[in-house]
Amino acid sequence: MNSVEQDLEKMKQAIEKAKDVRYRAEAKLEELENQKQRLLVELEELGVKPEELEQEIQRLEDSIARSMDEAWSLIPKELVSREQ
Repeated sequence: MNSVEQDLEKMKQAIEKAKDVRYRAEAKLEELENQKQRLLVELEELGVKPEELEQEIQRLEDSIARSMDEAWSLIPKELVSREQ
């Protein structure tokens, strides 16, 4: 095989590889778009708007922290291990 034929074969292989990469990227994009749509539906079911998600996460974290503090305050101090 001469140099031109070798170059053409390499180009053909590179094009096929690029097509494969493009196909996989398109499949991944479709998968991610489907996942995004499912998450948006789930947020809607929970009554949370996507633009309010950060505030809702913070609100829930604060609520958890308050509940943990309250639970710890109800446990007698002598029953709480000092080694934590």
